[in-house]
Amino acid sequence: MILAGQGRHWLLIRRNRRSSELAFYRCYAPGPVPLAVLVMVAGRRWTIEEFFQTGKGLTGLDEHQVRRWTSWYRWTTLVMLAHAFLVAVTARERADQPTEPELAPLTLGEIRRLLVRLLIQTAHNMTAMLCWSRWRRRHQGRARMSHYRRQAVHEP
Repeated sequence: MILAGQGRHWLLIRRNRRSSELAFYRCYAPGPVPLAVLVMVAGRRWTIEEFFQTGKGLTGLDEHQVRRWTSWYRWTTLVMLAHAFLVAVTARERADQPTEPELAPLTLGEIRRLLVRLLIQTAHNMTAMLCWSRWRRRHQGRARMSHYRRQAVHEP
């Protein structure tokens, strides 16, 4: 049992190396915590927010109308399972396929699009679907390289 007033509070301030933008984190722990642990936990926030964003966009995390806890729990579990499946397939494909410099790497969204096309929209044949994916990834790769070049020119 933690009594009110016990514990430690910190204000963690992080500066972005590129933009010098400051981010503020109000931290609390029941006991002393090393600075490295506070920084590590604060850094995980981006990963968690990214998961929620991709969960909403790719697997429908935000598409459930909550009426009861049980239905919310089932829906959230199914969405998390679908997201984990997409992550595993994407990681495996990235490891198995040689990377080509002009192609953007496979993303969760691209794997989802391919699976939807393969499983649901069977009117397209496999060759056309893979050609479409290759064209799309080449276009994304060119856009990414252009973006990196532009950033390199504008860095202080």
